[in-house]
Amino acid sequence: MRCVEPATRLRGRVRVPGDKSASHRAVLLAALAEGSSHVTNLSPGEDVGRTMGIVTALGARVESSPAGALVVGPSRLAASPTALECGNSGTTMRLVAGMAASIPGTHRLVGDASLSQRPMDRVAIPLREMGARVEGQGERCTAPLVVEAPGALAAIDYAVPVPSAQVKSAILLAGLGAEGPTTVTEAVRTRATTETMLAAAGVRVETEARGAGRRVRVWPGRPRPHDWSVPGDPSQAAFFVVLAAVHPDAHIEIPGLADEPERLGFLAVLERMGADLVREHHDGVLDVVARSSTLLATTVDAAEIPSVDEVPALVVAAAAARGVSAFRDVGELRIKESDRFRGSLELAEALGCRAWSEGDDLFIEGRDGARFADFTLDAALDHRRVMAAAVAAVCGRGGCIAGDDTVATSFPSFFDELGGLT
Repeated sequence: MRCVEPATRLRGRVRVPGDKSASHRAVLLAALAEGSSHVTNLSPGEDVGRTMGIVTALGARVESSPAGALVVGPSRLAASPTALECGNSGTTMRLVAGMAASIPGTHRLVGDASLSQRPMDRVAIPLREMGARVEGQGERCTAPLVVEAPGALAAIDYAVPVPSAQVKSAILLAGLGAEGPTTVTEAVRTRATTETMLAAAGVRVETEARGAGRRVRVWPGRPRPHDWSVPGDPSQAAFFVVLAAVHPDAHIEIPGLADEPERLGFLAVLERMGADLVREHHDGVLDVVARSSTLLATTVDAAEIPSVDEVPALVVAAAAARGVSAFRDVGELRIKESDRFRGSLELAEALGCRAWSEGDDLFIEGRDGARFADFTLDAALDHRRVMAAAVAAVCGRGGCIAGDDTVATSFPSFFDELGGLT
């Protein structure tokens, strides 16, 4: 258990890790390419480490260069006789399942106790339609997961029933080995990382906006080798933006973030609440400066933040605001690393707020600038709940958090960066 002390003043510049989403995909596309690719600013978290371990087990050459880049390839991928260990990374399991569906043979994907409770049926259903055999445990197809690839896959036209960049990406990666173009339609646009990176690696990709959604079509073929420079992770930056907005005396700079509209919905939410933010766009990345602010309650729709990864940070903002904030249609929080839906209520209540739920909606009555209560919280092995609680502790009267070591899955230096601001 880690106890975090409050701070009277926060000043500094935070370098968040390389974007976790782009890091996973850079490693997978480099492993699929015919030749060697270089990846710089790769996320140092354990989740991306699992993806690196899996492509190595499948036959990719992975090594570090003197310049600090990761070199992947050339690769001759084949099914591994050993299980592919995904640890706590749902992204790894879903994306690797899609990639493995086009690598002939039988692949067994396993994870830790938490990941083994997360449903994989959303990936299994479209992969089965493409001709792969995908078997898991129970009705929701939980891990251990077995993917048996038949060789060539059938191309499909698939409408994703629940917005998910991971499901979309798994289908697009499988589509690289299909007999014809594979199409994915989403009713709500999710992060476009996969299709953007596929196109950068020379794969033929077409995208078409459809109202609030998007249609993506990919043609079969292997990616070309590419030198990937991974930008900073917006989801990790969200915690420091909220930290600055909620703290009474803060000025924090967060440079070099991935400048993707689908990843930056949390900034629009905070600006609507009255957060003092400055955005500067340059060279394909985004710099953000965040300062102490007086926040007002708002309504947050899940479509604004399709991955809902930023909800734990925004819960802290809602807890500090004046009025009742509503988080609409965020039932997806229940099937993350932990039950983040229940965990969000627990955190808000621990900070001294009145909080309740109605169906898939969360409601938090903020403290209108009053300091948070001190607290003790079990983060249930969820790295984002840990970081949200730590932010609240610094802004309030302190707090003690069980499960703090789980930040290593995505942001190993989180507490160092937090301490540096004080």
